Amino acid sequence: MNPCPPLPSPPEPPALDPSGPSTGFRSGFIALVGRPNVGKSTLLNRLVGQKVAITSPVAQTTRRRLRGIHTTPGSQFIFVDTPGIHKPHHLLGERLVRSARDTIGEVDLVLLLVNGSEAAGRGDAFIVNLLRQARVPVHVALNHWDNVPSSQADHQLASYRELLAEPIEEDGSPPHWPLHPISALTGLGTETLLASLEQALPVGPCLYPPETVSDQSESALLAELIREQVLHHTREEVPHSVAVHIDRIVDDERPGPKGKTRVAVLATVLVERHSQKVILIGRGGQMLRTIGSGARKEMEALLNTSVYLELFVKVVPNWRRSSARLAELGYGGSD
Repeated sequence: MNPCPPLPSPPEPPALDPSGPSTGFRSGFIALVGRPNVGKSTLLNRLVGQKVAITSPVAQTTRRRLRGIHTTPGSQFIFVDTPGIHKPHHLLGERLVRSARDTIGEVDLVLLLVNGSEAAGRGDAFIVNLLRQARVPVHVALNHWDNVPSSQADHQLASYRELLAEPIEEDGSPPHWPLHPISALTGLGTETLLASLEQALPVGPCLYPPETVSDQSESALLAELIREQVLHHTREEVPHSVAVHIDRIVDDERPGPKGKTRVAVLATVLVERHSQKVILIGRGGQMLRTIGSGARKEMEALLNTSVYLELFVKVVPNWRRSSARLAELGYGGSD
């Protein structure tokens, strides 16, 4: 019997050979791992089928491990998006890298995402060595493959095959880490990737209801939607110095447009210096209004209701270096 509750109007799953290795429902945890800004969150949204993680061109956009869940009639993929692995420069950075490294040892499978339009670099080699030590099954996705000219495709594949060719087993045999040229943005190769990952998942029960797509709390996701707008509209040190705290989410008694019910969200945007606060508010409050307007639209799409959003900006010096403040914001416990 299929251990997962049926999806609404699901297609008939293919017949399973009861004597074969693929008998039964498959489920497992898959860590998305890679350098900062290689497209992990974009790929997560693509594989899940809807937006569960914020994206931006700013490195280290992802600060928390979050789970994106994709359920089919025969399997459940629980993708764990991790912060980009990098050389940290403050306590927040240390905790982000620690979070990513800890995740590797807790999952059934790792999906290493690299920039396939570039040759393998030192950062990729560092992560590969880290994965070798963990001895966890690994698949490698070569992102941005839609930007690779056909004349360069063989060269790019050879670059990554060379990176992965060193032995890790005691008998000296090389690792079998399948390569998957994909584009997280366009969807190129992602169906083939999913099919390959499914065969690598262990047989197991459905761990989440089939309609679940993320384990993030509502307040955490709303905070991320605000931070996403900050990342898109500010530059230099400001995006990295910002955190968002949701103060309250309440049903607003005042009706929204066309008499619809409305949700009121009150949030505080934290920065480290007064100069960053000035930039974030902007001349006459214009920047903060732009950020709020963009975040409100995303919230309304998520909640399927009208949203009243009120933003405050607060200076908290060196919050990224404060263990207590990081714990308060959900970035790991106190040291």
